[in-house]
Amino acid sequence: MSMPTTSYDFLIIGGGSAGFNAARVAHHEFNKRVAIVDGARELGGLCILRGCMPSKTLLWMTEVLHLAQKGKTFGLRIPAARPDIRAMQARKKKIIAEFADYRARAMNSGKYDLYRANARFIDAHTVELDDAKRTRLSAKKILVATGSRVSRPPLHGLAETPHWTSDDVLDLDRIPKSVIVLGGGIVAVELTQYLRRLGSRVTLIQRSPNILRDHSPEASAVIQQALRDEGVELFTDTKIEKVSKTKTGVRVEFILNKSKRVTRAAAHLFNALGRAPNTAGLDLAAAGVRVTPAGRIQANRYQQTTAPHIYAGGDVCGPNDIVHLAVAQGELAARHAFGRAAPKPVPALSPAHLLNIVFTDPPLATIGWLENQLREKKIPYIAASYPFNDHGKTILMDANYGYVKVLADPRTGRLLGAEIVGRDAGELIHIFSTPLVMRATVRDMLRAPWYHPTIAEIITYPLEEIAEKIPRT
Repeated sequence: MSMPTTSYDFLIIGGGSAGFNAARVAHHEFNKRVAIVDGARELGGLCILRGCMPSKTLLWMTEVLHLAQKGKTFGLRIPAARPDIRAMQARKKKIIAEFADYRARAMNSGKYDLYRANARFIDAHTVELDDAKRTRLSAKKILVATGSRVSRPPLHGLAETPHWTSDDVLDLDRIPKSVIVLGGGIVAVELTQYLRRLGSRVTLIQRSPNILRDHSPEASAVIQQALRDEGVELFTDTKIEKVSKTKTGVRVEFILNKSKRVTRAAAHLFNALGRAPNTAGLDLAAAGVRVTPAGRIQANRYQQTTAPHIYAGGDVCGPNDIVHLAVAQGELAARHAFGRAAPKPVPALSPAHLLNIVFTDPPLATIGWLENQLREKKIPYIAASYPFNDHGKTILMDANYGYVKVLADPRTGRLLGAEIVGRDAGELIHIFSTPLVMRATVRDMLRAPWYHPTIAEIITYPLEEIAEKIPRT
């Protein structure tokens, strides 16, 4: 006896940033019958529940703490500034609950049929849910947006050694005495600084020669110096040999610089060695959907998978695990599925406009092409930079780490990219967003007014340097 099947125009597996925004577009712009399948314990997706919002809430609170502890630098008498971790967690939970509640209400608004279960493909158009009824759903178009999960690499001893993930660190209700952090990506570095500012003794062990290896060595060096200045013990260019449990915590044995054997011990271990696409249990093969060697779902410029009626969006397909890209991918998938695809690439999804921010202190932000990418593609460019420690507003703020760098076409001065590491870099980088998409030049940007004294006006110095070097037409 065959199971009854409910049919939809659009079936979305995963209710995070990509999935929810795809559902919104399909309903509001095309009036389609939409189903969302989400088996998570709470609605909201990774960003709201266990990613961007909780981490940035906690990071901001420890930045305020750090500034208060620097009171003497600014001629202020602040007798004591100490963290109240329970109060911090209470504030975080209140803020996150508001975001999650808003998302849950939107998903339960009646505009979409919401199924609180996990799905697996039966065939290219049908999924079966793991609910009590083994519900089956079919659709003309499908989006897979199941996000990512914490990965556990095959390190000797890691599986047998108690360790935290980012979920655990974000929910800590006590300040750990000491922590070893494995990894040097964005999550590892941001939460290393968070733990250190709480008062933990932190050791970070990174395998590649620099932390934040997807960024330039120069930018990474600034963040490394800032962390070390705050007391983080930081090792790069390592090979982890063994992780083990001890009577008092954990031990990590590793090779430093390909020769020196080093051992470090701490009360706790934080596995921050990255995330992996969350595709387990979907049975993508039954739908004809192929994945890359790294496990990501293969998708084209319109987010179509190897089964053209099935789309993918967000962390599950990448190539960058960034929320605004997931939103754009979900929206693009819905519009393409129902016949309104953009004739040109969506700017937010173009590598030439990629925006990336690391929320350390100082923060690191880039937009457009990076220098190494321009060199690899043999694209001519001219670069100019200016340091934060020579700029009036940042000097008076004691915000001396970092620089702003601008990349432009050497013939026309058209913007190709920018890199900022320094105070408010995550806000300042947006100054380049519209000019970059509009194909503006450095001279176009210099026509705008720049107020003094502001941090933003530091951008004019590399703009002026490039403008002096390009030919006038």
